[in-house]
Amino acid sequence: MRVASLLPSATEILFAIGAGDDVVAVTHECDFPPPATRLPHLTRTLLPQEILGVPAAIDRHVRASIHAGSSLYALDADALEALAPDLIVTQELCAVCAVSYEIVARAARRLRGDPRIISLEPSSLADVYATIELLGDLCDRRDGAAALLVGLREREAALRARAPLAGPPRTLVLEWTDPPMSGGHWTPGLVELAGGIPVLANPGANSSVISWEAIAAADPDLIVVVPCGYDLQAARRAARALEERDAWQALRAVRTGRAYVMDGNAYVNRPGPRLIDSAEIFAAAIRGEAAPPDALTVLRSAARIPE
Repeated sequence: MRVASLLPSATEILFAIGAGDDVVAVTHECDFPPPATRLPHLTRTLLPQEILGVPAAIDRHVRASIHAGSSLYALDADALEALAPDLIVTQELCAVCAVSYEIVARAARRLRGDPRIISLEPSSLADVYATIELLGDLCDRRDGAAALLVGLREREAALRARAPLAGPPRTLVLEWTDPPMSGGHWTPGLVELAGGIPVLANPGANSSVISWEAIAAADPDLIVVVPCGYDLQAARRAARALEERDAWQALRAVRTGRAYVMDGNAYVNRPGPRLIDSAEIFAAAIRGEAAPPDALTVLRSAARIPE
C-alpha cells in the first residue's frame, strides 16, 4: 500500500497505527511525528507571506478566497502522479484546513491505475476513533489501530472517572482571535471530558465568529486560546494582541489569571490521536493542577504571556 496523506491529522494516525512506512508523501503542514517531515511535500500554501501571523488579515483573505471559489493551497499534481499512490487521504470538512477535495479528485484522474480517495470528516472524538479504525482497515494495520484505540480509550476513561468539580468552570475556547471564533466540532466535547462546561461553542459544527458583546455577556470562568494552525509562538503573539482590548481585560478569566494560550497546531486543531493530550491539558487548566510535562510549554496564562 502506497499512501499519500493530504491531512496532518491523517499523517499522525497513519504513523501511530504502524503504517508510517506506507506513507509516500504528505503536506507541507505535516510536522508530526518527526519522520513524517522527511517525506516529499505535495502541497504549499497560497496565503501571501505578508499576512502570515496577522489574524485579521488572514481572515479577510480566507473569506475573500472562499467567496471567489479559490483554493488556499496548491497541490503538486505532477509529484502525485510520479509517486503513484494506491490510497489518497483527504477531507471535505473545511476549505481552510487542507487542499480541497475537488482539486485532489481532479489530480487523481491523471494517475495510473485506480487509486482510492478517502475523505475524512470527523466532527467528534468518537468520529476520530472511527477514522483510526478505518485507516487501520484500509492499510491492513488493524492490530496497530486496535492497540492505539485501547490506549486512547483508557486515557479517556481515566478523565471521565475523575470526581466532578463542585463548580465546573464555564470554559471558552477561542479557535481564532481576530475576529474571535468559538470552538467547534470536537472541541466542546474535549472541554466536557476535561471537566469544564463549554460556552459559546459549536459542537459538531464549524467554528463561528462570536462578538465581543457575546463574550462579555458570557464572562467565562476560564479561557483557552488555541488559534487554528498556530504553533505556540504564533499563538502567544495572537494572545498578546488580545491584551490591547479593554473587553478582554475586563473578562473574569483574565482578571483572575485563568486565561491560557496553547499550541493549537499540535493539539486541539487536529482531529488525531493528540486530541486526548488536548483534553488532558484542558483538565490541568480547569482543575488548576500541574500540567503534564509537555503541557508546561504549551499552556500559559494569557494575562502574563512571556516574551
